[in-house]
Formats: sequence, C-alpha cells, structure tokens
Amino acid sequence: MDFIIGGAFQGKLEYAVKKHKLDDSDIFTCSENAAVSFERKCIYAVQEFTLYCVKNSLDATEIFRNNRKKWKNGVIICEDIFCGVVPLGADMRAWRDMTGRLCAYLSSEADSVERIFCGLEQKLK
Repeated sequence: MDFIIGGAFQGKLEYAVKKHKLDDSDIFTCSENAAVSFERKCIYAVQEFTLYCVKNSLDATEIFRNNRKKWKNGVIICEDIFCGVVPLGADMRAWRDMTGRLCAYLSSEADSVERIFCGLEQKLK
C-alpha cells in the first residue's frame, strides 16, 4: 500500500492520480456522513472517515485493521490535521487524535509513505 499524507490543497490526489494512473472510478472519497468503502484502488480523504467514526463511536483503526486484505495493495490518502493548534472542542480533539492513530497504523503497514507539500513529494518510507 502507498500511503500519502499532506496538508490541505497540497496536491495529494493529483500526485496519486499521476503516479498510480488512477481515474475517477478508482477513487473512493470518504465523507463524514458515511462508512468507508474498501472496494476501490484508492481511498481519498481518510480524515473524513475518522470524523464519521468519532460521530458514531467507532474505532477507525480497528475498521482498517479488520479489512487489511481489501486495501493492502491500494493507495490511501489522508490530510494532515493532527499538527498545529489543539482544537477546543472535545469532538474535534477526538477526531484529531483518531486520525493520528490511524495514520500511525497505516504508516506501519505501508510499503511506502509520502508527504506532499506544495505538490512536491517527500519520501518518508
């Protein structure tokens, strides 16, 4: 699995599309209102799925762990929301914490981890 992280609007999806030759049918975009689908090659905006999990008292890391066989050969993209100012609201802190824990798990399972900053790749693993 190729794990791609980076800040908002830094070119993560564009990088993945170009590197992995993805088209729209390959990409599942997560939402804070729905569970993740592991049926496509690329899972985009994983941070939105963790918000869904916080709202529904689910453990995002456990869900990914239980579905490892479905995503192990894919591309997973997450926005970096776990740095900077700590949010005031308990739900937003829980969201940030859950996203950080999921990213740590995904990084440990990934074949490669790349951070995208200003459209440029920084190889982490």
